[in-house]
Amino acid sequence: MQFGTKSGILEKARSQCVVVGVYENNHFSDSATLLDKASKGFIKKVLSRGDMNGKIGQTLMLHDVPNVTSPRILIVGLGNIETTDGPKFLLVAKAMIGALSKSSAKNALCCLLEAKAGTESDAWKARRLVEQSTAGVYAFNEMRGKATKADGTPEKIDFLIAKSGASKVKKAIIEGSAISAGIDNAKDLGNMPPNICTPTYLADQAKLLAKNYQTLTTKVLEEKEMKRLGMGSFLSVSQGSDQPGKMIIIEHKGAKNKKEAPHVLVGKGITFDTGGISLKPPAGMHEMTYDMCGAASVFGAMRAVAELALPINVICVLAAAENMPSGNASRPGDIVRSMSGQTIEILNTDAEGRLVLCDALTYVDKFKPATVIDVATLTGACVMALGSHPAALYANDDELADNINAAGENTRDRVWRMPLWDEYQPQLNSAFADMTNTGGRPAGSVTAACFLARFTKKYRWAHLDIAGVAYKAAGSNKGSTGRPVALLTQYLIDRAQEAK
Repeated sequence: MQFGTKSGILEKARSQCVVVGVYENNHFSDSATLLDKASKGFIKKVLSRGDMNGKIGQTLMLHDVPNVTSPRILIVGLGNIETTDGPKFLLVAKAMIGALSKSSAKNALCCLLEAKAGTESDAWKARRLVEQSTAGVYAFNEMRGKATKADGTPEKIDFLIAKSGASKVKKAIIEGSAISAGIDNAKDLGNMPPNICTPTYLADQAKLLAKNYQTLTTKVLEEKEMKRLGMGSFLSVSQGSDQPGKMIIIEHKGAKNKKEAPHVLVGKGITFDTGGISLKPPAGMHEMTYDMCGAASVFGAMRAVAELALPINVICVLAAAENMPSGNASRPGDIVRSMSGQTIEILNTDAEGRLVLCDALTYVDKFKPATVIDVATLTGACVMALGSHPAALYANDDELADNINAAGENTRDRVWRMPLWDEYQPQLNSAFADMTNTGGRPAGSVTAACFLARFTKKYRWAHLDIAGVAYKAAGSNKGSTGRPVALLTQYLIDRAQEAK
């Protein structure tokens, strides 16, 4: 879908559909008022019949409105004019694209930038409209016998703008389009079945991404090289599978100074997680195709970074492996040596994500990073604690945590900071090794983060546990959500602004 801007006389617009908003109790927006006046009160007459009253989520499609060139007018409910805010505007955007997708209009002129959204700017609203519209028409059809596309999917949406502020809106459209492309990319990877989306497949996709963008380069560490580097923790996970593990490094060199300290994103890429010898219950095991959504999200963010040509250096690391039971698989009770030299007693082979991440986090120290953020569907305990609304945020640096939180609030891809206190560390004590790979049931998400913290003491680091937000497990909306691509990209956009 394409997005653009237009200005001019609204009632003479030649778009196949004009989208205007109406607040509760049929309080008209400026554009709705203008079209109603042109139609000599036709719109107000229709609404007086009570088919809609302006509540958020309501839509009404009008056809052949008198004295209006466009054959359709879509009226979208904006809610209470006194209580508008950013989250409610997202519902307005979703309602718009839902109604447009049910029509046969191939293009539309959207007048919703004039809608109130608390204190949010027109640029903010434009980007959210782009992101919500793209998300609203996303479908993963690649594995169907015959690919399908909804007939009603609009091909282009233009935003009606005034000349003042036009440059900011156009920039927001560019950013929203790039982020949406990254989100779609992350969704595609997350939804791809595990018999296809293997570590090797992820490596091939990374190489293809680098071919498409001049600022990107890709390097893949094979198991032989990982063994030479001492990544015994990572290899203890992949050794049970016929699929070889991969450490995939994608670099974006956008800064004028190519040696400028990079911001590093690390993603957990367990392309399928059976739990290993500590086998998961079969009922929900199919959901473990999404255990690589951390890697998918940093991959998607990297695509957005390259699309926007951000003037900073960024490195993305995908720790990709498959966790399978076999005669070669790690056993509960095994002790392995990580790249850092620290030894780990494996009490539960289903706590494997931290085993691949710890070696990846040790490896990225070689880049002398400005910041490091790892992203992982790490613990079920995170879902129990926070549900499916925010991701859990852990950090060893307050400024970094604040920056991530700000990016989450901006994008509404939100996080909630959790404790990373030393008091939790004794739960990881081992009688025979430097640590165990699980701290037991109490505070499971916290102790997982505390485990990773032992490998990140040399740099500013944050951990996002996205187990609750990365995918939806059931229903018509089943599939990858693409979170937190928007958050990560916004975080990097903000760092690029600081670098100017």
